[in-house]
Amino acid sequence: MAHGRKISVIGLGYVGLPVAVAFGTQGPVVGFDIDPVRIAELRAGRDRTREVEPAQLQAARIRFTADPEDLRQADFHIVAVPTPIDTARNPDLTPLLRASETVGARLKPGDIVVYESTVYPGATEEMCVPVLERHSKLVCGRDFTVGYSPERINPGDKEHTFTRIAKVVSGQDARTLDIVAAVYGSVVTGGIHRAPTIRTAEAAKVIENTQRDINIALMNELSLIFDRLGIDTQDVLAASRTKWNFLPFEPGLVGGHCIGVDPYYLTYKAQQVGYHPEVILAGRRTNDIMGSHVAAQTVKRMVRQGHPMQQSRVTVLGLTFKQDIPDLRNTRMVDVIRELESYSLSVQVHDPFADPDEAYAEYGIRLVPLEALAPARAVILGVPHKPYKEQGWALVQRLLGPGPSVVADVRGVLPKEHAPADCLYWRL
Repeated sequence: MAHGRKISVIGLGYVGLPVAVAFGTQGPVVGFDIDPVRIAELRAGRDRTREVEPAQLQAARIRFTADPEDLRQADFHIVAVPTPIDTARNPDLTPLLRASETVGARLKPGDIVVYESTVYPGATEEMCVPVLERHSKLVCGRDFTVGYSPERINPGDKEHTFTRIAKVVSGQDARTLDIVAAVYGSVVTGGIHRAPTIRTAEAAKVIENTQRDINIALMNELSLIFDRLGIDTQDVLAASRTKWNFLPFEPGLVGGHCIGVDPYYLTYKAQQVGYHPEVILAGRRTNDIMGSHVAAQTVKRMVRQGHPMQQSRVTVLGLTFKQDIPDLRNTRMVDVIRELESYSLSVQVHDPFADPDEAYAEYGIRLVPLEALAPARAVILGVPHKPYKEQGWALVQRLLGPGPSVVADVRGVLPKEHAPADCLYWRL
């Protein structure tokens, strides 16, 4: 490689694997993950996240390993592990700190460690560096250095991929920044932006998704208002979008590993320095209630159609947090299902992309094959997966039982004018 660095990637999930593959097209890369099952799958050429095609995996020169000692072969370590929140919605840095321990124990003088995981401003230098120093017995700034380059992976997006989007990079000193920029610049064609400090780059990452969260929260709140006024929100947005500077956000369920999580990293740090965020947390509260709202609106319409709760079945289409991907992390469709069950409804769930074993292990939800779905009084099209959209109303009508019915089309992908005469159709 032109930059002369030997690269390792720690964490081979939705973020780390595309990074490893991109660098692996240039030269040898050590791809490390603590999950031996994941390593075995990747060695066999299969990516369960569907972010990387088998041909790409085969072409990349990656040493997939669960042995941390293999990290000693590298001198430029990219950490791309999850940074979730705990049950109290505080940052959970456990995976990040454990990865730092693993890397730290194999650090050598001259090494550079770059973090891609989402964190609050200051976490790299305040939390990760002491762990690296303690486990390496080296001094940061003298023996090794660190940088931060926030991930911008959008699962399922084949256009805005790792190599095609602008990459923000930062380093603790000018020399490190130059090296980090050169390393990423060797594979990223979307441009390199040099942030002046690591804290700046960390802050840029959390506000990207916080901004989206707040904009979606506004649309969700408008949807709640318009629902009470008897106005179709999608019709309102269609009219508003004719103005040249109207932002095209839409209401929906906000889950996943980024938008529904990242704002809590920023609010946590803000509260640490004595500021209580109002707008950010208000947006989070609004988005967090939308799953229950979808369920409640479905139930109200079922009552209007004369369906008793204890004898009625509801089919939920879609469980993943967004369309056309298998990612179940922080999916808010679970809120819809739990709320429906609280009304003593019988709920059956189908998803063409989700792994049934993972769905049951994570949420206790048993996925039902499409052909095994029993006729239902209501269908909730929660995640607009491509197979659902392609079949449209034909699929939905096939899943409904005879007589009056209810269809909740969360994202509004079904043409409402084609709804059957005896069907109460509703959308956010």
